[in-house]
Amino acid sequence: MNRQYKRLMKKQEEQKKNAPRPVVKPPGAPTKKQRTKPRAFVREVGEELRKVAWPTRPEVVAYSLVVLVSVIIIGAMIYVMDRVFESAVGALFGVHL
Repeated sequence: MNRQYKRLMKKQEEQKKNAPRPVVKPPGAPTKKQRTKPRAFVREVGEELRKVAWPTRPEVVAYSLVVLVSVIIIGAMIYVMDRVFESAVGALFGVHL
């Protein structure tokens, strides 16, 4: 660092010390907002619901079947694994259930 840079840094530090501190709200602090009236809220909700791409009945049926089949398959896998581990642990400790 040269002398000129050191002087500049010292000058900036003095300015910071002498300058009044601005009032800064902490992050996440609530700000005062205008409340939405109930009628306007309901109207805005309706507008947003009109923008939604709703699935058709066949899509809902197909998605529901996928979820149902997946739940049955995963449940069966967990049941089988539970039985295998139960018998393995029983054989390991000499306990037969």
